[in-house]
Amino acid sequence: MTTEDDSSTSVQTSTTNLIFDETDILYEEDCLRNQYSVKAWLRYIDHIKEGPNEKINLVYERALRELPGSYKLWYNYLKLRRKQIRSKCIIDPIYEEVNNTFERSLVFMHKMPRIWLDYCQCLMDQCKITRTRRVFDRAIRALPITQHNRIWSLYIKFVTSYPEIPDTAMRVYKRYLKLQPECAEEYIDYLKEIGHLDECAKLYVDILNRDNFTSRQGKSNHQLWNELCELVSKNPTKIKSVQVEPILRQGILKYKDQVGQLWTSLADYYIRSGCFEKARDIFEEAVESVLTVRDFTQVFDAYAQSEEGLISALMNKSNEDDEEITEDDDLELELRLARLEYLMDRRPLMLNSVLLRQNPHNVNEWLKRIKLYGEQYDKIIQTFTKAVQTIDPKICTGKLQDLWIAFAQFYDKYQQPDEARYIYDKAIKVNFRNVDDLAAVWCAWCEMELEHEKPDEAIKLMERATILPRHKVDYYDTNEAVQLRLHKSLKLWSFYVDLEECYGTFQTCKSVYDRILDLRIATPQIIINYALYLEENKYYEDAFRVYEKGLALFKWPNVYDIWLTYLCKFVARYSDGSKLERARDLFEQCLEHCPAKFAKNLYLLYAKLEEQHGLDRRALKIYERATNAVEPKEKEEMFNIYIKRCGEMQGITATREIYEKAIESLEDERAVRDMCLRYADLERKLGEIDRGRAIYSHCSQMCDPRIHNDFWQTWKEFEIKHGNEDTMREMLRIKRSVQATYNVQVNYMAAQMMVASIGDDTSATQAN
Repeated sequence: MTTEDDSSTSVQTSTTNLIFDETDILYEEDCLRNQYSVKAWLRYIDHIKEGPNEKINLVYERALRELPGSYKLWYNYLKLRRKQIRSKCIIDPIYEEVNNTFERSLVFMHKMPRIWLDYCQCLMDQCKITRTRRVFDRAIRALPITQHNRIWSLYIKFVTSYPEIPDTAMRVYKRYLKLQPECAEEYIDYLKEIGHLDECAKLYVDILNRDNFTSRQGKSNHQLWNELCELVSKNPTKIKSVQVEPILRQGILKYKDQVGQLWTSLADYYIRSGCFEKARDIFEEAVESVLTVRDFTQVFDAYAQSEEGLISALMNKSNEDDEEITEDDDLELELRLARLEYLMDRRPLMLNSVLLRQNPHNVNEWLKRIKLYGEQYDKIIQTFTKAVQTIDPKICTGKLQDLWIAFAQFYDKYQQPDEARYIYDKAIKVNFRNVDDLAAVWCAWCEMELEHEKPDEAIKLMERATILPRHKVDYYDTNEAVQLRLHKSLKLWSFYVDLEECYGTFQTCKSVYDRILDLRIATPQIIINYALYLEENKYYEDAFRVYEKGLALFKWPNVYDIWLTYLCKFVARYSDGSKLERARDLFEQCLEHCPAKFAKNLYLLYAKLEEQHGLDRRALKIYERATNAVEPKEKEEMFNIYIKRCGEMQGITATREIYEKAIESLEDERAVRDMCLRYADLERKLGEIDRGRAIYSHCSQMCDPRIHNDFWQTWKEFEIKHGNEDTMREMLRIKRSVQATYNVQVNYMAAQMMVASIGDDTSATQAN
């Protein structure tokens, strides 16, 4: 009350010097009549707004004495008083008068946030830090919580504008975050500015542990985690309240796509802390646990860079010191250089380990790892053993049999055949994915025995591998083990046959071939090989019986090679013609169901047989059958052969019927034209000019003068030599007729194309 009395006393004292105009009397009377009307007082104030400040202030004071609860009067009055002191020095006493006016207004307006904000801004302008903070606190206590956000924005701006009072700002921020926890990122930015990184790290941990936290800056938890990792790894000396390693390890388990970066951050933390051995342990652990090549590359590069940095620092330190380099320093430098060299040498193995952690069933990577060990006997044995124990045959990548074979060959290379046999014995019990994989292991085992000059052992192995199971098994039934289906492996039987041919007897080899035929797994090539083997041993009839069995097993077109070999061998065997009828029966049996694609060679072979040992008439009959049996593209060649052989056997005149049949049956116009020209030339040589002219006339119907000018030139030369004026004129008439015919055809096709194009344009227009 003393402050209010002093302020009113000062106002009354200043009124002694004020002069009121006559025009003010009307407003004075109005205010006296309506002293509780806000509008009356506002009209009066608006009337004297151009007057002196003391006069306006006096009227406001009088109005507020009558209407102390009017927000409009208080707001306008305070706004006016702030405007009046805007150009004054902040140490002017009038500032205190304005502060007192604010205090008086808050007696009635303490629920109005606008008054509190103006008061706080006024105190901020006066640089009264403590008083301003207390007024902010009073405002927060006085206003309801729903209006606190209006005060806090200015309050935060106030406390962060003074770097000299970070503790105060931090306390204010903590109070603010209780009301607005989603604004934690603003506090984090402020803490980074003032360098309180320990508090910043704790706040990061707090918001990351909240399941319902939503970033106002649009950051994901992953981005916030990366910021935390970067903060703690680069400032190890400033952060004491947060356990860095557990946080980073938790991130490694949680964020699989940032494993390399997090491992590097953890190692960097220990490097900056000066714990170089601990950092090296972290790098080693990282390269042994990462699962991708990208993460490995990131970690390994950082590892190598840290080692190079330590070496460079040690060398620079030695160069800067004036004292001589001690023996300990020299040893330490050599040790670090050796570590770096050892690290670089281990890189291929480390990378291979990463790929094997990605897919431990990758056979090719295991084989690469074995090659990387070079001549390290113990390491190679351990790797082979671990590989065969780890890989699942059903889901492996690559050829598992190559790994087992390489394992056995490794022992064999070091003159340990018994160990190699033990490995092979283990390998043949593995349930491979395919039967051929198991067969490859058996074959490799036999090859090893052959290298040791033990063919009998190899044959025994093949006998053991081809033993029939106790019950019938379907070769393609994948539910059965490959060991039960091995007896039908063509690869294994082929190797067995080759082995018997080289080291066995005739009877044993023959029995193996017979078993292949009994199992019905033979191919045409095996049939041919079996027959050739019998033929080499002078068992010709047995060889022919093998061909017959092969023909019963296969159908066209697979049987073509067997038929061709069988017929050639039979004809060669009885080249004297003693088995002509049997040979004819074989050819007829072969050609009965022979496709046109394979008929040509068989017919030519049949005809040659008849020419050598039979009748010319039968040979020509076979040639005639061949012209109907072969493919259309081979007919021309077949007719040419037929004509040639007929001319040699029966004379040129006998080929006329063949020419006529060829002209009728050939589908290719070019072939027909060539045949007509040859036929006409034949008649000319025989002196049959009229017959030749008739052939030219027949052929002219398929020769467009604009395209086949050579035909017409040939006919013209023919008429010049053997014709007269009438025949020449007739030839020219035919030429014009043919040309007109082709013109009509061309015009008709052009008209059809034009009609079609017009129709398409019309339909397109209608659609549009």
